[in-house]
Amino acid sequence: MNHHTLKATCTTVHLGGFSCNLPPALVINSGDSIEVETYTGFKIYQEAPEAFLTPELVEICQHLPPERIVGPGSHLLTGPIYIREAQPGDVLEIQLEEIYPRLAMGFNAIRTGWGALPQQFSESRLRFIPLDLEQNIAEFPLNSGIKIPLKPFFGILGVATPETQQSSIPPGIYGGNLDNPELQAGSRLFLPIFVPGALFSIGDGHSAQGEGEVNVTAIETSMKGKIKLNLHKNILLTSPLAETPSDIITMGFAETLDLAFESALKQMIDVLQQFFGLEAEEAYVLCSLAANFRITQVVNSPQKGVHGMISKSILGFPLKSLLDHKVVSYL
Repeated sequence: MNHHTLKATCTTVHLGGFSCNLPPALVINSGDSIEVETYTGFKIYQEAPEAFLTPELVEICQHLPPERIVGPGSHLLTGPIYIREAQPGDVLEIQLEEIYPRLAMGFNAIRTGWGALPQQFSESRLRFIPLDLEQNIAEFPLNSGIKIPLKPFFGILGVATPETQQSSIPPGIYGGNLDNPELQAGSRLFLPIFVPGALFSIGDGHSAQGEGEVNVTAIETSMKGKIKLNLHKNILLTSPLAETPSDIITMGFAETLDLAFESALKQMIDVLQQFFGLEAEEAYVLCSLAANFRITQVVNSPQKGVHGMISKSILGFPLKSLLDHKVVSYL
């Protein structure tokens, strides 16, 4: 088991999506840990204050090679990371050990035609939001006395698919733009693998985000973190699955919230059946009694997201990991 450092540079980041043709930024073994750096703000850096910029970010924004622009999205992703022996049909486990802002400044943007209320808020607006890293808050609006707790997470965690270009905007079965604020430090995410090496990428740091992400962005923040990547062989997984210290999380994505909710619910029923031995009807009732379904985001067109959460404490193993309880036998 080795430890690596992956800085964000012109040769280790890519813009706008995922691609099976990108050369790896790093090659590791299963079980290795990585100190990773991510940047955000590629398309707005010229409007940014000095506190938002670093020489490395400016270099990326001005000199990113064309071959590392692989989709229409605006997200800068660090990677891809190639995991030796990873093959299609395997499962990649991402342990999120540390996540913290790279800089004491983030931004929020309203984009014309995007967001939950595009007709009412139709003009583009860009706001830079200072972060108080000592008190772990952001005050917004400035001098209003309204203090938002910082809860940093990576909005995008995803693997490549066989497509040569996959936009970074919508989430999917490969992960991608999950925008799930539950995936903070101490959480684990499980993703199916579609190409040799998995080709995992990470980015889209958020210092704070409300569930729904209604105006299309959070406090978008350049971020650093420590992750560990584990490979699981001979396991079937058809959609992202996660755990926090307290909950198991299923995720549903679809063009409508109704269909996204239905998908997240069906996956939760499957978890309760396959691992906990419940009958389908019992699992359905338990979801009605004890599971919580939340809107993840409504703005990553064409896929909206809903995630279902069920407390591990009511299932008999509080604050234990899925792997400790062999939920991988379900996966």
